[in-house]
Amino acid sequence: MNLHQFRFVQEAVRRNLNLTETAKALHTSQPGVSKAIIELEDELGIDIFARHGKRIKRVTEPGAQVLKSIDIILREVNNLKRIGEQYSAQDSGTLSIATTHTQARYVLPGPVAQLRLTYPKVGVSLHQGSPDQVAKMLMEEVAEIGVATESLANYPDLITLPCYEWQHVLVLPFDHPLLERERITLDDLATVPLITYHPSFTGRSRIDQAFALRHLQPNIVLEAIDSDVIKTYVKLGMGVGIVAEMAMQGENKTTDLVARPAAQLFGHNLARVAFKRGTYLRLFVLKFAELLSERLSRDQILRAMSGTPDDYEL
Repeated sequence: MNLHQFRFVQEAVRRNLNLTETAKALHTSQPGVSKAIIELEDELGIDIFARHGKRIKRVTEPGAQVLKSIDIILREVNNLKRIGEQYSAQDSGTLSIATTHTQARYVLPGPVAQLRLTYPKVGVSLHQGSPDQVAKMLMEEVAEIGVATESLANYPDLITLPCYEWQHVLVLPFDHPLLERERITLDDLATVPLITYHPSFTGRSRIDQAFALRHLQPNIVLEAIDSDVIKTYVKLGMGVGIVAEMAMQGENKTTDLVARPAAQLFGHNLARVAFKRGTYLRLFVLKFAELLSERLSRDQILRAMSGTPDDYEL
């Protein structure tokens, strides 16, 4: 048996048992993938996959156990590579970050710039997606560190730590009638068109929950994953925006838009940093995590990676 066979099996599962897509992802041929998997099954004396004719249909019970071992083996192979890079490459390499658009646009520029000052030989690769996509990129080791608000704590294969709290803000044109009110309520917002995030992004679940608890039906006329897009449509007069507070940093210096804090309406949100369980973290990965929040330290992260982060609170 060899690492190529292990990678073929792992990728086949990731590609929903489609060997054609598996071959494309690994830059090889479909017959070669199929042959390698069969040879591994013959050597182990079990069927990893159940087949109908030549088509793979599902993972067998012993195959599920094989997959767990393969995941551990390939994870440790990647750890060996990182250890080698850490001690031989003079603090150089690439930091791969999986995150959402809001984090990449408004939160990460400062820490990324500081990291580059400390580790000038380290390049940075940003992978943007939904919180669930961020989790998947971490588990598939496309990225070493993930930053998002939703979903990350729901994956047992990830170690997640609280990073910082933030709130939503209401975004209105400077002449909007609601600005005449000393306090804007959920009832007020239920009477006007709203523009906010797609349901899987940037704390949208808290917004929906707040209206639901008051038995109110919000009139959401536009959803987006990009805070800048939301602000653009607010400027056009399409409705009141609800965005993350970091998306409005410096915006009140102009006369286009006015921001009102909305923690009293939607509560606070918790952004999290995440790593794949069992992954070896290079020094510049740990340093970047520390730069994200003063509440995170190298020792805390390493303790969480070696045990459980359940006791760690902001």
